[in-house]
Amino acid sequence: MIDRISWAWSRSLLLAPWFLHALLLVNVLGTLYGYEWYRGQLVRTWNEYGEWLVPFVPDSPTASLFFSITIWYLICDASRANRAQGALRPTGGGGPISWRGVWEALAVITQVKYGIWAVTIIFWGASQGDAIAWQEWMLVVSHSAMAIEALLYMRFYRFTALAVVVGAVWTLTNDVIDYTFGVFPYLPSPLYDNVGEVQLFTVSLSALGIACAFLGVRIAAKYRV
Repeated sequence: MIDRISWAWSRSLLLAPWFLHALLLVNVLGTLYGYEWYRGQLVRTWNEYGEWLVPFVPDSPTASLFFSITIWYLICDASRANRAQGALRPTGGGGPISWRGVWEALAVITQVKYGIWAVTIIFWGASQGDAIAWQEWMLVVSHSAMAIEALLYMRFYRFTALAVVVGAVWTLTNDVIDYTFGVFPYLPSPLYDNVGEVQLFTVSLSALGIACAFLGVRIAAKYRV
C-alpha cells in the first residue's frame, strides 16, 4: 500500500509523457466544459454589466486553463529531454520572472482557491436546504481534483516569489471586481442571504492559495534539476 502511494506521488509517474498528455486532455476538456457552464452568466455580464468585466467571470475554468498551460510547459520539457537524451532542461527562462512562472503561480493560487471554494459552496448551500444534483457531485469531484493536482505539480514548477506577487495581484483584483460589480459565480439560492460571508470566505481562500504558492516556490527550488 505504501509503495502504491509512493508511486502515485513519484516523478516517474507525474512527469511521464503519457500521463502529462492525459492530464492535459482532461484539463482542456474540463476548461471547455467550464466556459460552457458559464455561458449564460458571460452573456448576461456582457449585456448588462460591461464587456470589460467578462474576463473576471469564469473563475474555475480560467484556473484550469492556467494549469493546462503549465502542463504544456512540462510536456515541452519532456520532449526536449528526450531529444537531447539527457537531463530534463526546463523551458521558459530562469530569470526572476517569466510568463511561464506567472502561469505557474496563477495555477497554484487559483486551483487551490477555486477547488476548495466550489466544493465548500456546494455543501454550504446543501446545509441550508439546497438539493445536490448529479452535476454538483461531478463538480465536487472535479474541483477537489483541481486543488490536489496543483499541489502535486507545484514542486516541478519554475516560478519565483515575484511571479507569485503578480498572481496574487490578479487574484485579489478578481475578488474586488467580483463582489464590487456583482459578477461573482452564481451561488446556491440560500447563499444569496450570505453574500458577505461568501465574500470573506473567498478572500480568505485567495490568501490560502497565495500562501501555498509562496510555499511552492521554496519546494520547487529543491526539485530543480
